[in-house]
Amino acid sequence: MTDMLTVTLNPAVDISTSVNRIVDTRKLRCEVAQRDPGGGGINVARVLHRLGARCAALFLAGGDHGRTLCSLLAAEGLDTRWVEIAGETRENFSVVESSSGLEYRFVLPGPHVMADEWDACLRSLATNLRDARFLVLSGSLPRGVPVDAYAQLARVAVAVRPNIRVAVDASGPALAAVLDSGLVDIVKPSLNELRELTGLPLPDADSQADAARALIADGKARMVALTLAENGALLTTRDETYCMPALKAEVRSAIGAGDSFLAGMLWALDQGAVPREALGYGTAAAAATMKQPGTRLCDARDVARAYVTENRLSPRKPPDPGTRFPDTRGASRSHKDTSRICGPTFRLPCRRTA
Repeated sequence: MTDMLTVTLNPAVDISTSVNRIVDTRKLRCEVAQRDPGGGGINVARVLHRLGARCAALFLAGGDHGRTLCSLLAAEGLDTRWVEIAGETRENFSVVESSSGLEYRFVLPGPHVMADEWDACLRSLATNLRDARFLVLSGSLPRGVPVDAYAQLARVAVAVRPNIRVAVDASGPALAAVLDSGLVDIVKPSLNELRELTGLPLPDADSQADAARALIADGKARMVALTLAENGALLTTRDETYCMPALKAEVRSAIGAGDSFLAGMLWALDQGAVPREALGYGTAAAAATMKQPGTRLCDARDVARAYVTENRLSPRKPPDPGTRFPDTRGASRSHKDTSRICGPTFRLPCRRTA
């Protein structure tokens, strides 16, 4: 049984290492490399799996790197469904300069996906939704797939499971196209992505909240989770907007933090958390991943510890992995109750947009 299905059209094998100092033209002696499965939806699935969700990852894979990707995911015990393609799955590289703490990220282009391979992906989605309540469409598009690829996937999903909730983390024309479909339940843009989408500078929280409300009013999404890097995150629904400052964390690497945020938020929502609680859990997951080196992601205990500590819930030990929130689906909960759970979030005034 699968509660959540993620789709990654341009996955990667992520390779991370470190070197004392980066100097041009010289041979640089690096530390032993770490290899991890990568790509937006795959990272979301990996974190969901670690949090205890019943999750599966659907992705395109080809060549030796594709086989490596599948092996790495199998080693983590993640339920995988892949569509084999002729092209070679890409690799990405990240190098930390130890002397400065700076991180350099090198992203390679993905394979060219043929028309029949794209058709096979659409068919695979239709047959793998099973009992899924959430579909997560995340990451960049490889060459060869249509710009409205995520919109096509969303339409297939809703045709098969009309009540499925579609979550999207994308950018550029692919993001605009899927939002225009009117099928998106949750969208997680970065500030730059929201600026590109709206054409507005969005210099402060009020303007950012207004832009998020406009997306909702236009029927493009039902919930907007805006990530603001060191400034935290902002969550907007039809009725409310909440801000969460970034949690205090030693930042070793930002790779996968946004994916972890989305995974933590979706996991909490699936457990019956109200949006404000989900925002806190997503922020905790992002903070927990940023404490990891290179391309490593958080685990359940790291997330629970960050959630309890930073949200000032209780000095007692963190909840065990897989602990469920009280089931609030179909029930209302007062702001007093949620503030007891979520601590430092604060609500912005809800202003109607013209």
